[in-house]
Amino acid sequence: MSESVQGVAHSEKVIPYISAETQLPEITFKAVVLGVILAAVLAGANAYLGLFAGLTVSASIPAAVISMAVLRFFKTSNILENNIVQTAASSGESLAAGVIFTLPALILLNYWTEFNYIQTTLIAGLGGAIGVLFTIPLRRALIVEARLKYPEGIATAEILKSGEKGGSGVKYIVLSAITGASFKFAETGLHLWSATWESARYMFGTIAYFGVNLSPALVSVGYIIGLNISSLVFLGGVLSWLVAIPIYVWVNGMPAGEAVHEAGRIWSTQIRYLGVGAMVVGGLWALVNLRKPLIDGIKSSLEAYRAKNEGGGPTILRTENDVSMKWVMIMLLASIIPLFILYSVLVGDMVIAGIMAVLMIIAGFLFSAVAAYMAGLVGSSNNPISGVTIATILTSAILLVMLMGSDSSVGPAAAILIGAVVCCAAAIGGDVLQDLKAGQILGATPWKQQVMEGVGVVAAALVMAPILTLLLKAYGIGVATAAHPDPLAAPQATLMASVALGVFRGGLPMNLIYIGGVVAILIIIADKYLERKGSEFRMPVLAVAVGIYLPLELSSSIFIGGLIAHYASKYFKDKISEAPEAEKESLRKKEESSAGNGLLFASGLITGEALVGILMAIPIVVFQDRNVFSLVSDPMALPGIIGLCGVCYWLYKVASSPDES
Repeated sequence: MSESVQGVAHSEKVIPYISAETQLPEITFKAVVLGVILAAVLAGANAYLGLFAGLTVSASIPAAVISMAVLRFFKTSNILENNIVQTAASSGESLAAGVIFTLPALILLNYWTEFNYIQTTLIAGLGGAIGVLFTIPLRRALIVEARLKYPEGIATAEILKSGEKGGSGVKYIVLSAITGASFKFAETGLHLWSATWESARYMFGTIAYFGVNLSPALVSVGYIIGLNISSLVFLGGVLSWLVAIPIYVWVNGMPAGEAVHEAGRIWSTQIRYLGVGAMVVGGLWALVNLRKPLIDGIKSSLEAYRAKNEGGGPTILRTENDVSMKWVMIMLLASIIPLFILYSVLVGDMVIAGIMAVLMIIAGFLFSAVAAYMAGLVGSSNNPISGVTIATILTSAILLVMLMGSDSSVGPAAAILIGAVVCCAAAIGGDVLQDLKAGQILGATPWKQQVMEGVGVVAAALVMAPILTLLLKAYGIGVATAAHPDPLAAPQATLMASVALGVFRGGLPMNLIYIGGVVAILIIIADKYLERKGSEFRMPVLAVAVGIYLPLELSSSIFIGGLIAHYASKYFKDKISEAPEAEKESLRKKEESSAGNGLLFASGLITGEALVGILMAIPIVVFQDRNVFSLVSDPMALPGIIGLCGVCYWLYKVASSPDES
């Protein structure tokens, strides 16, 4: 995802909602069962969304609301139990991001023909477990001492506290999930309208293209990440499709095919490599920019644990009790062994497998720490996961070329396998700290949350292979074929495969990669200027890089969601500025309430659409027919445009008019 360096640390001391002296049940049978179910379901939904749109969003808030709705039927449920459920559920959906950004690349490389259950499960499960373990010593450093914001953690905690006092947010998730599901079934199943409105023309000696994907889920993604990030994603799309493609055509001559097809071909085979250069520079910048706080934080964390073991530290409160560092080290060592064996089987060389395991450990810890820190600034949904994964794969591929030779048949896949584990670990790293921040506010027991993070990882890992196999057979992934003419885009995995293969076989358009790197440097300079000026608007480089390698139809829909979020917020800001002083506080509470309802509504749209996308795959695979429910043979975009406008208006009303919605 995208990254940003904006954000401030909290200076106030956090007083937990449930005191350290109060003992409430947290890990209960019903909480574990519900957490496992939600982890698996939301992992599947995020897997579909990520392959479709190239972006994933945090499920902590919808998971918290669903948990409150379900556990309310039990007289003995409590707020810490609800927090345990969302902890497990959110780790499941985070693992999905790590999996779908990388493992489909093995299909695209023809290294795999399907998602082998055992191999997929082991890579996902071990990568996620390593991410949990790596971030345990970072809790004290980043939450207690650095006091980073962790916005989604704070929001989750506030929603759980609101539910404890009696909230009605679940209705927004239910209504919007039904809406999103119905919209997706009407488009994908009944074919009442086309999925995309797009147009391209040959004009002024080049190609002009524009498109919008008619997806409520994409609009919701834009709403959740906000106008700043969504506008930068759109800017990346504009640079790629409305600037780079026309320049490319001017330089290389007019193609002969249909304009829409040729614009897509040029982007797919050439222009998207601008995104590779931008992502690599952005990922490295994230490391450089965060090196000092990470090093200082890790040192302080280890000193605290050393003092505890030597008996020189204060008594550890329940709300500060992490999993023992001794067990962390034991489990880390234990997890490396099966990973080494798996690498040995997959590449057929124990020495290379050992080197891969070492690279994975180093990169995994580094990028888990980066992801954990970045989540504290901008939230899990805006983390630089894909950027640092591309940097990992590029570095790993270069080292493996030296060891295996450029003609190695398994070299590109070996680089992807390293990146897959690192990506899963980094995705989980940001989520763990987000959940632990919510736990700090609520007064949860850290070690219990850390255990449930592991439970959620296992639950999601167990369902990843069948879900990915179902999506592959139903829709195709990454490459259009006769059987799957409109596959799930899988933009990150496609890039990962291209980078790994290009390092080994050559053929990478290096000039475009270098230009993308220069663009990233210019964006970094602009962002530093904005930081120095104290501007609220910032330019995190990886947000733009994401837009460069996304189809414009996706980034334009995401931008629409950002605009809705902006104008819904502006509606209240204008009312507050014009209101008498006595009414301002009441309006601020309404703004906070409606913003939360808008977030829940957007989350429901995503969940409903994604789940139908998965469920629709079942009859498509069974009947071997993508048109099994089709009512229209040649759908037009207009009905979808009208429907999407209606959904956008509804989202705006929910987010700006709490009394009427």
